[in-house]
Amino acid sequence: MIDLIEEKYSYLSNYALFKERMNGKQSWLNDIRKDAILRFAELGFPTARNEEWRFTNVSPIAKIPFKPAVPLPNLLTISEIANYTVCEAKCTQLVFLNGFYSDKLSTVGFLSKGVRISSLSKAFDADRSLVEPFFARHAQDEQNSFTALNMAFLEDGAFVYLPSETVLRDPIHLLFLSNSQPDPVLSVPRSLILAAAGSHASIVESYASLDKGVYFTNSFTEIHAGAGSTIDHYKLQRESENAFHVATLQVVQERDSSYSSHSLSLGGSIVRNNLNVTLNGTGADCTLNGLYVTKGRQHVDNHTSIDHAEPNCSSRELYKGILDDASSAVFNGRIVVRKDAQKTNARQNNRNLLLSKSAAINTIPQLQIFADDVKCNHGATIGQLNEDELFYLRSRGIDQPAARTLLTYAFASDLLRAIKLKPIQCQIDLVLLSRLSRQEEVPSSVFPVQS
Repeated sequence: MIDLIEEKYSYLSNYALFKERMNGKQSWLNDIRKDAILRFAELGFPTARNEEWRFTNVSPIAKIPFKPAVPLPNLLTISEIANYTVCEAKCTQLVFLNGFYSDKLSTVGFLSKGVRISSLSKAFDADRSLVEPFFARHAQDEQNSFTALNMAFLEDGAFVYLPSETVLRDPIHLLFLSNSQPDPVLSVPRSLILAAAGSHASIVESYASLDKGVYFTNSFTEIHAGAGSTIDHYKLQRESENAFHVATLQVVQERDSSYSSHSLSLGGSIVRNNLNVTLNGTGADCTLNGLYVTKGRQHVDNHTSIDHAEPNCSSRELYKGILDDASSAVFNGRIVVRKDAQKTNARQNNRNLLLSKSAAINTIPQLQIFADDVKCNHGATIGQLNEDELFYLRSRGIDQPAARTLLTYAFASDLLRAIKLKPIQCQIDLVLLSRLSRQEEVPSSVFPVQS
């Protein structure tokens, strides 16, 4: 406890240096940043006494003196990052190095009239009238020190704006690459995605490591889905097993909007995913799918919250975990149905497969219902591979490792089939099969540039 209190002061001193480096840039954000660092100073890092962090020990993050990343000369080439692309060559791809936009590595395709896709730092100046009404309006950082830390050191990230009735046929890929630099660094990418009424787009967020060093990614993404809009969102986290990753995704949906989330956690030492969705208009619909695969001593914590704030809304949630070795995970899923949110239809399910006796999962599904005309259910399961099924496969000439891989892959297959973007589905297939078959490195051909 004392150590965690003391460690926050290094961030306070780094904030003074950060403020000096900004030298008046993005000045309209100064008060927001100042309030955020004061909140972080008050909250400090969470401990096991905080109910929301009871099963996730963040002291390994707090004890490392991470320094906020600064822009460095970009020595990478497009060919060197080709292994990290997850969509066809013609799609728009924004690339960020330690949280900072790289114009050299990014590709912005043809954009329909009024569409804005750029770095957030550029949008703070060029599109402030679009950004300011929505930025940090639903951050909920009063009790979240990591969200406050992100806001305090905020400098860059991604900005996507879709005008009314805009339909993008090709996905938008936001690629966040990180390395350890000379010293362990903290990167705080921020993304703001605004979909006006009737618009439709697929957004892919990828987080990957350029080396096996220690660093800390603390990201925050805000999505506002206007009336009748459709957003398909994919988050792929495949960072180094020495990296730390804390991410918050805040989604607000208006009337008749549709939002789907596909969260895939395959890397990281300590990973925390916060996903908060508010169904803020009648007829809104959301789907949350998640897959986490751990080994070694990895720890992945998924906290989800679906707030049914208006009537006649629906939600479906399915999260699955595959845990091996001495790894651990947490699933904490909460569905809230407010008093006036009649005719709500909500389903939640968490299923976990333990591949070793040392793996552990804490699963906490929750329903908080304050309306009386609803259809809601939830459930959770924890199990191991079926010995009869293993015996059947082995009796057909399949060896033990291959049989285990086949059955484990089958456990995750329904989530993979739910991925609509075929290039991503195919590549995740290969990554997952490589991981399950215990290959330490994924060949570079796993992530080819699609033509």
